[in-house]
Amino acid sequence: MDISPEFREKLLAVKAKRPATIIRHILLHGSITSEEIKSLYGYDHPPRAIRDVRELGIPIETSHVKNSDGRTIASYSFGNFEQYSASLSKKEGRTRLSKAIKSALIEKFGPKCFIYQEVISPALLQIDHRIPYEIGGEHGSDINFYMLLSPSANRAKSWACEHCHNWKDKDPSFCVGCFWAYPEDYTHIAGNAERRIILTFTGNEIEDYTQLIEKVGLDGAEEYIKELVKESLKDKN
Repeated sequence: MDISPEFREKLLAVKAKRPATIIRHILLHGSITSEEIKSLYGYDHPPRAIRDVRELGIPIETSHVKNSDGRTIASYSFGNFEQYSASLSKKEGRTRLSKAIKSALIEKFGPKCFIYQEVISPALLQIDHRIPYEIGGEHGSDINFYMLLSPSANRAKSWACEHCHNWKDKDPSFCVGCFWAYPEDYTHIAGNAERRIILTFTGNEIEDYTQLIEKVGLDGAEEYIKELVKESLKDKN
C-alpha cells in the first residue's frame, strides 16, 4: 500500500525496540509473518510484538499465508492512514489514563517497584496490568488492577508470563494466585510451586554481601542463606 509522508514520519518516530523492529521490517518488505518475527528477531510471542505496534495507535491488518512447510501462519501489514488517525486519538486517551493511574499508585504506595520492593525514580517506574492484558483485558481506572514495576522487573515479568502455560489457556483466576501479578499474596510463580524472597543489600549491608560472596560464591549464596534460615528456625522451635 502507499504510505503518505505524514504516516511514514509517524512510523519512523517510534523508538521502542520491539515495535520499531516490526515497523521497519514491514516498511522494507510490505509485511511480516509470525514465523519471521520469531526466526529473524527472536520474539517468541508474535501477537505480543504486534500488540506493541497497535498500542501505539498504528493500524495493523492480519491475514494468513502458508509457510515453507505448508502450515498456515499469520502475516501482518499496515492499515490505512485514516485508521491510524482515529486510533491515535484513542491511544492519547489511554496515555492520559495511564499517567493518572501511575500518579495514583505512587501516591498510595510510593515510587516503589512492586516486585523488587526497591524505591526508584518515578520517571523510571512503569505501569503494568497485574493480570496481563492478553489474559484479563482492560480494567479502566481502578488502580487495584495495576502495579508499578522497574524496567528490569517488567522484562522479567513479561518473559515469565509469555512462557507460562496460562498464556495460551487465558484463565484470569490462575493469574490472581501468581507472584508476578500479586507478589504480596500468591500461591505459585508462573504455575510452579515456589516462593520467593528478593534480598537487596544497601548501605553498610553491602560489606556483608561482599563477605558472603567471598565465603560461599555467588552460586552458593542462595543455599547458604536457606541453611541459615533452617538453623535459625530450629533454634526458635
